[in-house]
Amino acid sequence: MRYRKLGRTGIEISEIGYGAWGIGGKQWQVDSDDQSIRALRRSFELGLNFIDTALAYGEGHSERVVGSVVKSTPHRVFLATKVPPKNLIWPAAPGSNIMDVFPYEYIVSCTETSLKNLDVETIDLQQLHVWDPGWIARDEWKRAFEDLRKAGKIRYCGISINDHQPDSALEIVASGLIDSVQVIYNIFDPSPGANLFPATQQHGVGVLARVPLDEGALTGTITADSKFEDPFRAFYFKGNRPKEVVKHVDALKADLRDVPGSLAEIALRFCISHPAVTTVIPGMRRVSSVESNCGVSELGPLDGNVLERLRNHAWKKNYYT
Repeated sequence: MRYRKLGRTGIEISEIGYGAWGIGGKQWQVDSDDQSIRALRRSFELGLNFIDTALAYGEGHSERVVGSVVKSTPHRVFLATKVPPKNLIWPAAPGSNIMDVFPYEYIVSCTETSLKNLDVETIDLQQLHVWDPGWIARDEWKRAFEDLRKAGKIRYCGISINDHQPDSALEIVASGLIDSVQVIYNIFDPSPGANLFPATQQHGVGVLARVPLDEGALTGTITADSKFEDPFRAFYFKGNRPKEVVKHVDALKADLRDVPGSLAEIALRFCISHPAVTTVIPGMRRVSSVESNCGVSELGPLDGNVLERLRNHAWKKNYYT
């Protein structure tokens, strides 16, 4: 496992991190918490030292599962979580009133709950789970993060950018107010590479690349007739979208015939090929997924020629509409 510095914080985290949404259940099928715990422990054995969870994942269940095992790890594990929007609207609607989404007391209260769920005294990285650039001048969220830092309850803070809106974070990245951004970045949506990543590199802000496998589309296992038991993916791949996935993935596979490795491995290597990316956080619910995903770090970045070819496979879409 290789490690990268999280922006200007100086802490070094594994370039393959653990996306813990799936182990929260509710929107995802999970066989058992025991399976999730085995997957987490195996990831630690393979050198993973960064977990991204959220209070909203299974209404705190993901945090509690993580908290039940993280203290017994053989090495230091850095924990990131997120404050859900108070109005429970994802993504944040343009022009949302921050008092409806992230009032001061609510951020503090959610952080206290996450601390209990994770069974820790300090959260390494606390994030806002949605973002609207209109909030940058508001005092509520800034004061909450600053007071939580002073109290020793969080070390660093960041935001999770609304889906497919990387440029909405350019101003806050340049402000020096946050330590990290979390953003969708994959072969189908490489848009953060245009403006956001250069900005994060310039201002020393870490990057958590989420949805690297496009919720499973970039594993190459979805067929035109695929059906999903997971409520989230049943929605994400509704209608004729599985057929659209097959068309794009077939074209991708044809262009990658000479590149060794599975499509999922190539997709993860695509993410870690950009120097701005600190860590990529695929969802992992099983030991087999942990082993294949963590092994990608050893394979390293993709060749420049392959990356150039992948530029032709960007796919402008938004599955939430």
